[in-house]
Formats: sequence, structure tokens, C-alpha cells
Amino acid sequence: MKRDLRKYAKQTNVQLALGAFALLFIVGIALIYFIYGPRAAALGFLCLLASLVPIGLIFFALYGIDWILKHARSK
Repeated sequence: MKRDLRKYAKQTNVQLALGAFALLFIVGIALIYFIYGPRAAALGFLCLLASLVPIGLIFFALYGIDWILKHARSK
């Protein structure tokens, strides 16, 4: 059995990131809902979605750079 520690580390980081986003959305929106009401929770949800746009752009830019570098090294 061969261990691939880089794959394991990458998988763990992805799981941690997804868990953090799920916790932020579920617990954060629930707390806003119970403290301030449904209209504030809807606005909070929209704000959280809007905050994902720059994070997604940065992620895709870094993923694109990584893809370019991997394909440039093979030549």
C-alpha cells in the first residue's frame, strides 16, 4: 500500500474549507434568523453569497495559474 501524503493533505484541506463554509452559512444564517428575524437572515444570506464572488475569482485565478504551470513543465 502506497501512501500519497500530498493527496491526503489536499483532500483534508478541501474538507476543512467546505466544512467552514457550511458552518458559516448554516450557523451564521440561523443565528441571524433567530436574533433579527427572517428578513435580516435573507439579507445576510445575500451578503454571504456576494462575498463568495471575490473568493471564487481568486480561487479560479490560482487554479488557472496552477494548470498553466503543470502543462508548461511537461513540455
